[in-house]
Amino acid sequence: MWSVVGTISGTSADGIDMAEIGTDGRAVSHFGPAATVPYAYETRAAVLDAIARGPVDRSAWPEVARLVTRDHGETIGAFCAEQKLVPDLVTFHGQTVWHDPEHGETVQLGDPQALATELGTAVVGDLRLADMAAGGEGAPLVPVYHQALSLGLPHPLCFLNIGGVSNLTYVDGGEILAFDIGPGNALLDDWVRQHQAGDFDPGGEISAKGAVNSPWLAKALEHPFFAKPGPKSLDRNAFAPDLPEGISLEDGAASLAGFTVAAVARAEKLCPMKPLLWLVCGGGRHNVTLMKMLAEHLDGKVVPTEEHGFDGDALEAQAMAFLGARLKAGLPTSFPETTGACAPVVGGRLYLPLR
Repeated sequence: MWSVVGTISGTSADGIDMAEIGTDGRAVSHFGPAATVPYAYETRAAVLDAIARGPVDRSAWPEVARLVTRDHGETIGAFCAEQKLVPDLVTFHGQTVWHDPEHGETVQLGDPQALATELGTAVVGDLRLADMAAGGEGAPLVPVYHQALSLGLPHPLCFLNIGGVSNLTYVDGGEILAFDIGPGNALLDDWVRQHQAGDFDPGGEISAKGAVNSPWLAKALEHPFFAKPGPKSLDRNAFAPDLPEGISLEDGAASLAGFTVAAVARAEKLCPMKPLLWLVCGGGRHNVTLMKMLAEHLDGKVVPTEEHGFDGDALEAQAMAFLGARLKAGLPTSFPETTGACAPVVGGRLYLPLR
């Protein structure tokens, strides 16, 4: 077993998630400490600006990569010092600013070689590139970790991650299927931010006071992505719905939360069997309104991952650590059933510190 620290910052760019686990890439011997540290203000602003500009203007990407690497180096170093960790390996996902599987491109900014040298520790980076080269969508990558965690739980089940976008992993014994679902928190966060009401909808308090605009939602669900079978993946900005003119903050928030939930309900129909259990992870599980709506629209039991002993805030960072260990062990990190790759792919690249 190795001690591995995994890191990730999602498309919401709200901070760096870190977690340490003990693993050989097959099983987990222990769940170690975890933490989330916000990006520096300038880094988050630069990341969100790069995401908003898209691939047409790439001039700022080198500076964004420098800021992302700087923040990760400082944050991981402080985390390991505070927790008295001496990891065998660090997995660095980098910051996604563009994801376009249809054209075979995914962009995670950051410099894993510079990070390895700064930390004096081997670093695994470039987690998605080999999958894309094998014809895969490059996402989602977490399913193989979900499968490892599902032992002993009732099957079939789904891990439902609601971050900037939402995605699921369907597990039924040895059968696994995964795909991006649709919008997660990103559209709701953007809506709240546009109305200068904060950076997100805390606990779903804003959306709870509104009503879903049903005609708008029905039109939004006509997007062809929802009928497409998995594997499939999305960029954060794949959906930019034009809410009705004059709609209130609260009704807009409720409509966007309803959009997320309706997309998940559509995804349930794409599963081979209806899941008995939905384990919700990611920031969306803290949104009480969203969780209530999910329970009303899905047939299986909907619970946060904590109900089964998993840390939903740390799970994606733990998954990155698991993927790094799988590369080290020479084990596949993605599969045709999870990303659409032509064969199982051992993803990632190992960077050793330069002396």
